[in-house]
Amino acid sequence: MLKVLISDKLADEGVKILEGQEGLLVEIKTGLSPEELKEIIGDYDGLIVRSGTKVTKDVLEKASKLKVIGRAGVGLDNVDLETATSRGIIVMNTPAGNTISTCEHTVSMMLALSRNIPQADSSMKKGEWKRSKFMGVEVYGKILGILGLGRIGTEVAKRALAFGMKIIACDPYLTLEKAEELGIELVEAEELFKRADYITVHAPLSEETKHIISDKEFNLMKDGVRIINCARGGIIDEKALVRAIKSKKVGAAALDVFEKEPPTDSSLLELDNLIATPHLGASTEEAQVNVAIEIAESVKDALLKGIIRNAANYPCLEPEVCKVLNPYINLAEKLGLFAGQILEGRLFKVNIEYNGEITKMDCSPLTLSLLKGLLTPSLQETVNFVNALTLAKERGIKVSQVKSTQSDEFANLITITAETDKDNHCVSGTLFTNKEMRIVKLDDFYIEAIPKGPMLIINNLDKPGIIGNLGMLLGKHDINIAGMNFGRKTPGGNSITVLNVDSPVSDDVICRIKQLENILSVKMVKL
Repeated sequence: MLKVLISDKLADEGVKILEGQEGLLVEIKTGLSPEELKEIIGDYDGLIVRSGTKVTKDVLEKASKLKVIGRAGVGLDNVDLETATSRGIIVMNTPAGNTISTCEHTVSMMLALSRNIPQADSSMKKGEWKRSKFMGVEVYGKILGILGLGRIGTEVAKRALAFGMKIIACDPYLTLEKAEELGIELVEAEELFKRADYITVHAPLSEETKHIISDKEFNLMKDGVRIINCARGGIIDEKALVRAIKSKKVGAAALDVFEKEPPTDSSLLELDNLIATPHLGASTEEAQVNVAIEIAESVKDALLKGIIRNAANYPCLEPEVCKVLNPYINLAEKLGLFAGQILEGRLFKVNIEYNGEITKMDCSPLTLSLLKGLLTPSLQETVNFVNALTLAKERGIKVSQVKSTQSDEFANLITITAETDKDNHCVSGTLFTNKEMRIVKLDDFYIEAIPKGPMLIINNLDKPGIIGNLGMLLGKHDINIAGMNFGRKTPGGNSITVLNVDSPVSDDVICRIKQLENILSVKMVKL
């Protein structure tokens, strides 16, 4: 009998699916402290959570029997994905379950802040009748700027178009053709900030998107702009937002998410022209039922049938096949993740080439894995092994793959060539005889780099002093070099330096590297 622990409240429809399944014993224990969870987690084969339970490294190290974690929702920030993966635990979520509910909450917030509905309601309940105090504005004819045009952003756009709004959007993984098909104008972030009357955020939280809207961005905006965030706390710099509201640069704001939740000591809550809700984007009866049913079915099938769906760290394969393909799946994801971080501009075309013995196998799981890695820097937890190809197609990205049994240099080789409106890059990788991953070619340069941890990718002129200058600068900032690779075509010409480092390199240090003599460009990659 396999045991499943449900540690957060789950809709009855999902619980009944699990309880009615022969071979599963379901226990519901909500409100557990971290210590309590650590004490009992070793007894369970499956764990289902929402956002309340924190599945930390300490918890996972006690989970001796755990095979699968199911998150009834989109985000996975409460699950230590790296530790789960290293322990062979499958982590699944429900990326599409709350699309409509979050979209509708966003639209509700936009309309509420346009007409001052919460403030007027509060005034009325105090016995007041102050019509002139709550003069609103129409959304008709206004420009709505959408940061992140994924599934939720797209649904918001459809409804805003019905209101007669003009939609501009910024999303590096959406093609111009797809945007035109949706009736949306695709622009860069700076133009969006300058033109929009309303700005709504629908991007995942990452190092790249944290505080993507701060003082600099507010200064670009129109006076009186209205801001909505029902995505993730931290995307908007809350201190900067307070300053922008007090200066009247921002006319009003509506937030469903906060950098710290609950935001008990936030000065935002003291502002009259701010509407706040307690992270209600997915809080509809329909959404909770949808994600409960979806995660229950996924956990049940994973435990009893070995069928994997919506996995954030595992492809959907039969277990026997996965054992053979797993090293190549991991390699493909690393290559995609690497390419996704060195690209600049709007991605529109991806070509994947498989060479050697690997072509005798079904390479479609490798393609999904590679696309998952490629899209992850932008889409974060919303992309997984199941939906990667679908998300690419939704954004108008053309994906092709070719196979060739011929491989002159390596027994097996995986190559990704990605094109954007600004540049293109080609990355090739292979497995050595001991299954160790290597990036063996980057564009026209042959290298032998380990795709692991923080990496610096430096284009430079092949001149004396490069290595010494880099070493001295990094050493000065207590950054240890773990590995170093070089590639060049001709002595003295353009070359590439790839450094594995033991710790991430700050933006300030990267700027200092760029200022060194004979350095052409520097990029930071985290694998």
